Amino acid sequence: MGGKKKLTLKQAERMQSRKDEEEDKKKKEKGGPPRERKAPGIVPPDLKSEKIVGELKKMPVLTPYAVATRFNIRISAAKDFLEHLEENGTIELVLGSHNIKIYKPCD
Repeated sequence: MGGKKKLTLKQAERMQSRKDEEEDKKKKEKGGPPRERKAPGIVPPDLKSEKIVGELKKMPVLTPYAVATRFNIRISAAKDFLEHLEENGTIELVLGSHNIKIYKPCD
């Protein structure tokens, strides 16, 4: 029956001070200033840039998320970018729904 006995005030103080010391050591070990998070851009890359088109052709599947992470732009801007590329004939639509569209580069 019974259970774990309650610690005395002195014991509780010691345990708390040890935990605080361990947390301070962990903070010191991490080191370095925190990295700044850069907000994704709104402006999509240039449609006529050969470098960007070449990079897109290397990718096996083009989704808005993949393009947004590759070029550090917002997903909405990536969707518009992919639609413009489809109109130009650089990529073609493979599968699409109202949620997501999947493209592949034209050969």
